[in-house]
Amino acid sequence: MKIAVDAMGGDDAPASIVHGAIEAARDFDVEPILVGDQQAIEKALSQHDIKGLPLSIVHASQQVGMEELPSSVVRKKRDSSIWVATRLVKEGQAVAVISAGNTGASMATGLFNLRPLSGVERPAIATPLPTLSGTAIMIDVGANVDCKPVHLFQFAIMGQIYAEKILGIANPRVGLLSIGGEDTKGNELTKEVFKMLKKSNLQFIGNVEGRDVYSGAADVIVCDGFIGNVALKISEGLSDAMIQFLKTEILASTSGRLGYALLKTAFARFRKKVDYAEYGGAPLLGLDGISIICHGHSSALAIKNAIRVAKESYVQGVNRHIKDLIASHMELC
Repeated sequence: MKIAVDAMGGDDAPASIVHGAIEAARDFDVEPILVGDQQAIEKALSQHDIKGLPLSIVHASQQVGMEELPSSVVRKKRDSSIWVATRLVKEGQAVAVISAGNTGASMATGLFNLRPLSGVERPAIATPLPTLSGTAIMIDVGANVDCKPVHLFQFAIMGQIYAEKILGIANPRVGLLSIGGEDTKGNELTKEVFKMLKKSNLQFIGNVEGRDVYSGAADVIVCDGFIGNVALKISEGLSDAMIQFLKTEILASTSGRLGYALLKTAFARFRKKVDYAEYGGAPLLGLDGISIICHGHSSALAIKNAIRVAKESYVQGVNRHIKDLIASHMELC
């Protein structure tokens, strides 16, 4: 199974990207296609033992900076690593594309080359979040700032399929992110979406508040991309701050340092649970192809897990199930 990897996207590209692809090739029975500057990729590969691994390179002469506008990529950078990698999926030479580069560029190239699935009005980014009872999905976290009710309704469908097929949650509970749990709370958008979800065949549990996101109250948390992105960035900042707070307090006293020695294993488990690298990136759901968007700071582990998620999405037929479930709700879509 061939998976196109944007080797030039990310803060530590191509080193971490190449390393992650190598580990995925070893462990997941996949054939990564490393797309980007051939000389730079070959140099990164030379730092590893890759004998017998099914790795290949497709040269791309351009790169996309993290601050570049998505529109400029479509107009001027059609030989960039993200564009070429996405084209490989469109042409059937790969089943998925992975990138830790410019998120806007990933979305633009995906929309232009792969197009939305039949019945999908707007693709959305879904991100996995750790909860007290396991893992949940929040959708959308940045692809769509301004939404109509039908968009959020379709996000719920896409999130349910992903939670079921990739996270292995039977009959996922869908919650609508709002300012209160009561049916009447929220703005006009959420109130309208609430009505639509009530009529659907999804296991809709009603509104959920921000404090419920990590409690495990819902398996799929639906919101527009503006709210979702703000919530995600706050969560990332809080996670980093909590770790620093704990470290500062622990090192402030002798008893704290002694206690840390006893709790070291527990702290390691906590860090792993909140580490985005363990979850393998965020799928851009609703495209006629598989696209996984990774954090710009992605490590080799994050890239490896993103490739794993891409393979699972293909094997589980996520896109086919999304199309079928949307088609069964056409009267609401």
